[in-house]
Amino acid sequence: MTAMNTQKADEKVQGKVAAMRKAARAPQDGPGSQGTRSRLLALIVPVGLVVLLACLPLLNISIPGVLPGATYTPGTLHMLALAMVMAGVALSYHLLFGVAGLLSFGHALYFGLGAYGLGIVMEKLELGLVPAALVVIVAGLVMSTILGAVSLQVTGIPFAMVTLAFAQAGFVLVRKNPGGLTGGEEGMRLPTDYVPDWLVGVADTRNLYWVALAALVLAFVIVTWVQRSRAGHVAEAVRENELRVQVLGMRPFLVKLAIFVSASVIAAGMGMVHLLLNSGAVPHTMSAEFTISLLLMVVLGGVGSRWGAVAGAFVYVILSQRLAVLAQSSAIDDLPAVLAIPLSEPMFILGTIFILVVMFLPGGLAALGLRVRALFSRRARAELDEGTRTPGELVQEDGQQP
Repeated sequence: MTAMNTQKADEKVQGKVAAMRKAARAPQDGPGSQGTRSRLLALIVPVGLVVLLACLPLLNISIPGVLPGATYTPGTLHMLALAMVMAGVALSYHLLFGVAGLLSFGHALYFGLGAYGLGIVMEKLELGLVPAALVVIVAGLVMSTILGAVSLQVTGIPFAMVTLAFAQAGFVLVRKNPGGLTGGEEGMRLPTDYVPDWLVGVADTRNLYWVALAALVLAFVIVTWVQRSRAGHVAEAVRENELRVQVLGMRPFLVKLAIFVSASVIAAGMGMVHLLLNSGAVPHTMSAEFTISLLLMVVLGGVGSRWGAVAGAFVYVILSQRLAVLAQSSAIDDLPAVLAIPLSEPMFILGTIFILVVMFLPGGLAALGLRVRALFSRRARAELDEGTRTPGELVQEDGQQP
């Protein structure tokens, strides 16, 4: 088994070397080459997409069955803003799971810290929005460093269990409502006295939408920078084979801790936007169920892909919201019981979609376009074979690390 693992690791290293040589030859192809067009396309598409999303509140676009109304209405803007917030959290989970191979069941703890922390700091310390947000970011940095240092003493499933234990402790704490800070089961309301007027109320949903979009863009830039940094490359190497990284003289623990802290701080930042968007925080934002939802988003979009995490979050949020409306419609009630019962449960349908994606689309939504190209291109088939990574492979590799 050891020999097989060594051979498998050598094949991966050889594949990475071949990819690096291929990338090194690309700039020599000239300004009109396919590599130049690909880089331009990689820049134009994201910028165009952000501009389109920024203009949506000013347009009158309706997509029946997908959006609850026209794009300028508060209901649609709130749903899209919520999808952006969840996409930002999914990106932070992508850093943990897709880059470093760390399967965490407690990531919701830091999202809840951002949501509850911002409200508590503003109300109790009587600080404005920006100073309170900075205090929460520092608190998230300190807390994630301490808890990450403890959790990363183990790997694989034990790491998942330790992170779950910390998150459950936080979940119980906010439900107990210590000192009347968190509101218990009812949740905590946004202290509007310390928030600018243009971020409060349904009439200002358009402004909250733009704030959520800016937060998502910032999260994407930070995740891209971390993933392409030296720490990101080492984290990917640690995910492949931690022992080899140690042999090369590097310290995997510090790299994994840096990824853990980065992901936690991003999650705390998105939690603060979630508090503003929903005018409050509820214990569900700190539950293990919330973390599992993040895992579903990343797997639906494609493990290891930043765009996949964003697409998975959008699909998950839109499906969960629209399926909930469909479940309460008279069209479902009129169906036979054998159809009405499963269709009235949105999570049942989402779970079925998740199973189908895992079984028949290992690369998730991010690999869907590549799979279509692979039907006609040998090069696309090679990229698909090299780039597609299933969740099971990630967990297995993580568990094999000493």
